[in-house]
Amino acid sequence: MAEASPGVRPRPLSPFMIWRWHVTMAASILHRAAGVALYVGALILAGWAFALATGPDCYAAYKGLLGSIPGKVVLFGITVAVFFHLANGVRHLAWDLGQGFQPKTANATAVIAYAFAIAAAALVWAAAFAMGALA
Repeated sequence: MAEASPGVRPRPLSPFMIWRWHVTMAASILHRAAGVALYVGALILAGWAFALATGPDCYAAYKGLLGSIPGKVVLFGITVAVFFHLANGVRHLAWDLGQGFQPKTANATAVIAYAFAIAAAALVWAAAFAMGALA
């Protein structure tokens, strides 16, 4: 009969403590973070609708808050989150079809999702600036 080792076993380590960080791991974590950012964006949108329904004074104050530098930074971050969540969702749809699991493909599509999110958000904000929406 095998004997158990004496003493208490050490607790297992969390995966982030033993795995090497790589682009696909970061994409997975950022996909979840983007989902949280989209919830925050939904709350901001609900606040906007509430301010609009409350009256012109409340709406002007809310618009001033969102139009400030910190407000624009938050809104730009939410825009990036929308596009990253979209691009990474497309990656997940491909995985559901059994495609893109090879490490090089998974890494490449993660980098493409990062680049798409930043480029698309910058394009949307450049268009908004060109139309005078950010003044």
